Amino acid sequence: MPRESEQFVGIDKEMKDIMAKGCQVLNVKKFCTIEGMLKRLEKIESQLKVCEKALNDFLDGKRRAFPRFYFVSVNDLLDILSNGNSPEKINRHMSKIYQSIDKLELIPDGDRPKAKKMISCVGVESVDFTEPLKLKGKVEVYMQDIIDVMRSSLKKIA
Repeated sequence: MPRESEQFVGIDKEMKDIMAKGCQVLNVKKFCTIEGMLKRLEKIESQLKVCEKALNDFLDGKRRAFPRFYFVSVNDLLDILSNGNSPEKINRHMSKIYQSIDKLELIPDGDRPKAKKMISCVGVESVDFTEPLKLKGKVEVYMQDIIDVMRSSLKKIA
């Protein structure tokens, strides 16, 4: 999405220029009737639609890779994906991804932590993983690894 990101920066700059002009004019009628203003706004709108479509396509790809992302709001998903290299920041979203899991207990291990246990949303219940899980790779990959470790740990404990 680097191309769309650059395009959005241009759109943002153009919109800020328009808003600065609006602050200078101070009269809505005069501002709205500035020659070419409608064309500029329509162009920005069409460019934004292209960026929005690219973003939605990107998010849909991530959702297909990890289907639990379908149940997370767009804002939360963007936060999760943008902080994918920092599992500590993603930990606050665990309850939105895994039912009855509030967070994971993480232990430092070099550049990426390991998940040691899952902590429940209700009370102080927790379950230790039988083997700590290194949270490496893309966020959608290690989120699936967490499910696999949860299942195998519960199976061994039971």
